[in-house]
Amino acid sequence: MKDVFQGFAQKSNDKRSTKSNFLYHLDDVTVNFGKLPALKSVNLTINPGEILFITGRSGAGKTTLLNTLAGDIRPDKGRIYHPNDTLFVSQVFQDLKLFADLTCLENLLFSYDKKLYSSKAEFQEDLMELVKVLGVKDKLNIPIAKANGGLKQKIALIRALLARPNVLLADEPTCSLDKESSIKLFEVLNFYNIKRKLTIVWASHNRELVKQFPGKIIHLENGKLIYSGHACFI
Repeated sequence: MKDVFQGFAQKSNDKRSTKSNFLYHLDDVTVNFGKLPALKSVNLTINPGEILFITGRSGAGKTTLLNTLAGDIRPDKGRIYHPNDTLFVSQVFQDLKLFADLTCLENLLFSYDKKLYSSKAEFQEDLMELVKVLGVKDKLNIPIAKANGGLKQKIALIRALLARPNVLLADEPTCSLDKESSIKLFEVLNFYNIKRKLTIVWASHNRELVKQFPGKIIHLENGKLIYSGHACFI
């Protein structure tokens, strides 16, 4: 959990940055890796409480866009407007960054923050709710080093949600899950979207999967945003 643009927040006198309710506005954002453009003149607005799917083939720019939203990559061209200085983000990227020498439960306990929870009992209640609905309650004592890919992904997601973020950035969160588990995962995220107004930005190469879910979709090809609209219409 962190301030998204800590260290390089880009502010503007543009009226949009003071009067709009958006969380992010990307204005002609371009990111280059050497001579290779990863994002090309991307224009995008993300609103509070929105569920946004980013689709595209491997190398299309999905992860780069997520890293740019997270503040880990600085645009080479264009600007990112982000009027909310207290915006906090949780990330579930392909490198799950779990502690391999700890159990699933021990990894989750790192999410406890007394600034977010009124008591440890409240934290435990959230934790148990999530492990139950995602079907990992009986797997908490398994060392991460011995967990399969699907279990690791679920633990990483639960850990992210326990941080009570404003925004969840997830990169291919269902890549190690079967269809049934993928749908269950989305149901959990949708619940948190409704319950806590969680804004979700979910990158996936699987358009057929995300078309089953309510939300907005953008599609990238070679770093360009070529479609933006409802998932069911793509």
